[in-house]
Amino acid sequence: MNGGIFFYSTNSDGSLEWIGSAMIWLLLLLSLANVVLISLALSTNRRRATLPDGETDALRGLLSAGRYREAIERSGRGSSDLSIVLARTLEHAPRGADAMTHAAETAADELLSARLRELERLNVLGQVAPMIGLFGTVYGMIVAFQTIASTGGAADPVLLAGGIGTALVTTFWGLLIAIPATSAYALVRNRAIATSDEMLAAVDEMVALFRPKDADAASASPSMSSVKS
Repeated sequence: MNGGIFFYSTNSDGSLEWIGSAMIWLLLLLSLANVVLISLALSTNRRRATLPDGETDALRGLLSAGRYREAIERSGRGSSDLSIVLARTLEHAPRGADAMTHAAETAADELLSARLRELERLNVLGQVAPMIGLFGTVYGMIVAFQTIASTGGAADPVLLAGGIGTALVTTFWGLLIAIPATSAYALVRNRAIATSDEMLAAVDEMVALFRPKDADAASASPSMSSVKS
């Protein structure tokens, strides 16, 4: 088997077929971009970037002990989604628990939306690559049929190999890009949403520490103003 057909297209006389080869080279470049985008998606959406192990317990422990200043400083220094969301949440502590909950939800939605927008590039690549492959398929079949027409319907199979080869190879590369791209997009997207929901639930548990158990216990609940002190 001639492995070269996967990297360029030839005419019936063995010369380089530029249009078909250009589409193959474009798909080769997109396959490299696909590897880069999948690697970035996996690395930037790891759990420790959103909800690091131990960070939740540490921040919850600080708030439970009334060490609000330390909790604010620790969340402000952190780069994880949990730290960012909690920092914005604690900024609204003087306004009450409801304002804190709203701030947490808003911040979590913003961070998740930013992550999903980054992932959308992978989804677009997964949708576009097979379309380019299909374009190559149509072009290759046109070349093959033109060869048949030019020989009066008695074309040598060797003469048809160039067009048919272009059609099949571009389809091959398009699918080779689309399958891992769309699979990785769905996997990372679902994992990002699930981790974001888990992170928001953890922040809600911390906000609950600022809610009075009942009306009589309101005076005994953590003071909202003390968070800033």
